[in-house]
Amino acid sequence: MAKAVAAREIDLEPIDRLEEKVKLLVGMIDRLRADNAKASDDNARLTRELEAARTKSSDENVRLARELEAARNKASDENVRLARELEAARARLADAEGTAAEMTVLREERHLIRSRVDDMLKQIDSLKL
Repeated sequence: MAKAVAAREIDLEPIDRLEEKVKLLVGMIDRLRADNAKASDDNARLTRELEAARTKSSDENVRLARELEAARNKASDENVRLARELEAARARLADAEGTAAEMTVLREERHLIRSRVDDMLKQIDSLKL
């Protein structure tokens, strides 16, 4: 009988080790399932965030494109206005240059007239009337 109990104890030892290993494996499988569930949740959350970011980025690009178009139109209008002002300034400059030339001619005529008047006065004085 002692031999049978000893043989039974010997036979149970590998089974006890196997049971412990199975329990460890079951625990590991539970942890892996939990990690897998967490990874799936994180993946779903990140997918939603990525889609939201893409939508926001697309909306932002549309907004920026509209702002850029508005700025381009404003700059174009400003260029047209400045071109008109430049043309008007050139016209005024041409008028001023024409006026300056005319003033030079009139001054020369005045100088010529004064010279003639001086000559006439000298001739009148020389007559001694």
